[in-house]
Amino acid sequence: MEIEEYLSLVWRPGPDAMFAHPRLARVYDAFDGERDDLAAYVALADEMAARVVLDVGCGTGSLAVLLAATGRTVVGVDPAAASLDVARAKDPAGRVRWVHGDVGAVPDLGADLATMTGNVAQVFLGDDDWARALRAVHRALRPNGRLVFETRRPDRRAWEEWAADGGPVTRHVPGSGDVERSLEVRDVRLPFVSFRHTYRFLADGAVVTSDSTLRFRSRDEIESSLATAGYRVLDVRDAPDRPGREFVFVAERAT
Repeated sequence: MEIEEYLSLVWRPGPDAMFAHPRLARVYDAFDGERDDLAAYVALADEMAARVVLDVGCGTGSLAVLLAATGRTVVGVDPAAASLDVARAKDPAGRVRWVHGDVGAVPDLGADLATMTGNVAQVFLGDDDWARALRAVHRALRPNGRLVFETRRPDRRAWEEWAADGGPVTRHVPGSGDVERSLEVRDVRLPFVSFRHTYRFLADGAVVTSDSTLRFRSRDEIESSLATAGYRVLDVRDAPDRPGREFVFVAERAT
């Protein structure tokens, strides 16, 4: 099956339910772990002396709030309104500028640094979508500004671990009670992997599902796409919280 044909089957308008459904957005952080990766991104911002930072796909705002607490100017953009509601609740002083929209809504900031954490870089399934995202971030960066993002290495076959350890897992979430989450890998047709999260709210028995698809691009594919979009790859690092499992790209706006 051609990539375009497969995309016609899995593509859905708007963000996945786990980010956009109000009940799921409120419990997302409880299942997202300690987010050990975020300290590394703050350290990167320090290393690059970044004063203005754009967080693309900011979700519930965990990184944006950390960066703003250091006195930086921070803009977080995300297409999921429910996730942004959670993010704003973490930012009562209004230190972060929250923008509701896809990556095309990124303002012209002259940013020193743009970030895409977690699975953000992998949600752009089509080549055209990924290219548009890179161009939008390019416009938001100052000359020689940096783009830093992580993406899972295809050779590590993360989906096999997901399938073997899909839960269920139960967390107690203030305001929601006990919530059970399970994960089912539904389709592996590389470079695409599709999976479903099922959430059971034990207090009232409600069940909400969220379907997702990620694209696993090779290092060569990503480096080529960055060059085409006007970036220079400065470094490809290991993810400190997932050694050997991810690439962390550090690219500079070159044109």
